Amino acid sequence: MEPNVALPLASSLLSIVLFVLLMDQWIERRRPYQLIWAIGMLWYGLSAGTEFLGGAVGWSEPLYRVWYLIGAVWVAGWLGLGTMYLLGKTRFGYGAALSVVLAGLFTFLSWRRYEYFDSGITPYLYSVIAVVAAIAIAVETYRGKDRWANLAGVLIVGGSIVAIPLVLLAPLAAPGYAVDPATGIPTGELFPGYVRLLTPFFNITGAFALAFGALYSAYVFMPKKRLIRYSLDRRAGIGRYLGNLVVAPIAIIVNLIVSLPGAVVDLFRGRLNSRVPATILIAIGGFVPGVTSGLNRFGETTAFFLGEFLGVAFITAGFLVSIEVFKEFRIPFTHRVLHARRVTT
Repeated sequence: MEPNVALPLASSLLSIVLFVLLMDQWIERRRPYQLIWAIGMLWYGLSAGTEFLGGAVGWSEPLYRVWYLIGAVWVAGWLGLGTMYLLGKTRFGYGAALSVVLAGLFTFLSWRRYEYFDSGITPYLYSVIAVVAAIAIAVETYRGKDRWANLAGVLIVGGSIVAIPLVLLAPLAAPGYAVDPATGIPTGELFPGYVRLLTPFFNITGAFALAFGALYSAYVFMPKKRLIRYSLDRRAGIGRYLGNLVVAPIAIIVNLIVSLPGAVVDLFRGRLNSRVPATILIAIGGFVPGVTSGLNRFGETTAFFLGEFLGVAFITAGFLVSIEVFKEFRIPFTHRVLHARRVTT
């Protein structure tokens, strides 16, 4: 079986398995992030499934549209949204706001760089939406409310619904699909600009939220050396708060790096919280396909299917390691527990 058929098939099957496991966990525990992640993995599996069908039996216009809607637009956004809900009670709302701003900026820069046809006012519209959404999320985070995750949910779910008619009704030149002639991997070049600009908007938001959120979780739950200290206590006054908010990203990165040796020691001694290795694996899983998808947009498609498979493999490993997500393993959709794990504090 050729790699362009085997890799998407493996990605699809692994994604569907994880979808089933996450749905089973959600039915048992009713955590919103588990349901959202499950939906994200369903999109991942269906998207890879379209790639498998395209490679195995040939592409068609309907298959191409479904691939673009689910894979290019929905997947990353929903996976990132699951991470936002997981961290909804924390200050990660600032990281989510930053992800949205970067998405709006990259969307606008993509339009300026490639001048996609039929973009209209959408580069400005998407940028304004990103800025307004980011401000709203940041304000709710400052107020100490967990409603910032709901605002992100409105952005991703609402945008997903709006994307349906945009993708399915967009005019496409014959033959109705586009693949790289050298690799046979699909590309989005047939879609008009107002559709193509949806992909950086969703993908940057989702991929950055997934990766940033995973690293933030690792930082929160690992034994830390605080080389740089900061405080986001609102009682200190708005000026001091904003100053610490600027310092916080640098402090988290530096403190995370200097804390890694101690975390490795605790890992081998069995004392490390399971969320730390889990979230690092998830961060890698969000980063790798983000890179290969970006290369696909720039015309380099060779590593696309491999990056997609590695992404779902790392994400699956991260979820399975995490006791926060999987405290116990059951026969799916039954109450028969096969293995329960002790929480490491």
